Amino acid sequence: MKTTHNAWLQVIALCLVFGITETEWLALIISSGLVLSAEAFNTAIEIDINLTSPEFHPYARDTKDVAAGAVLITSFMAAIVGLVIFLPHVIALFR
Repeated sequence: MKTTHNAWLQVIALCLVFGITETEWLALIISSGLVLSAEAFNTAIEIDINLTSPEFHPYARDTKDVAAGAVLITSFMAAIVGLVIFLPHVIALFR
C-alpha cells in the first residue's frame, strides 16, 4: 500500500472520470481485496516455510510456488475485472 499509492490514486481517478456504477466499484474493491489477501497469505506461507525449513527442500519450494501461483491467479482475475469495467469506457473515448 505504501509503495503503490500512485496506482491506487490512478484507479480511483479513472473510476471518478468514467463514472462507474456502484456494482462496478464493488467488483473492483472485492477484486483488489482478494489480491491483497492472496498476497498476505503468500507472505505468511513463505515466512513459515523459511522458519520451518531453512535449508532447501523440494516440498518447501513447491509450497512457495503454489502460494505464489494463487497470487498470480487472483491478479489475472482482477485484471480481467478491470478490463471488463474500463475497456468499454476507453473504447467509447476513441469513437
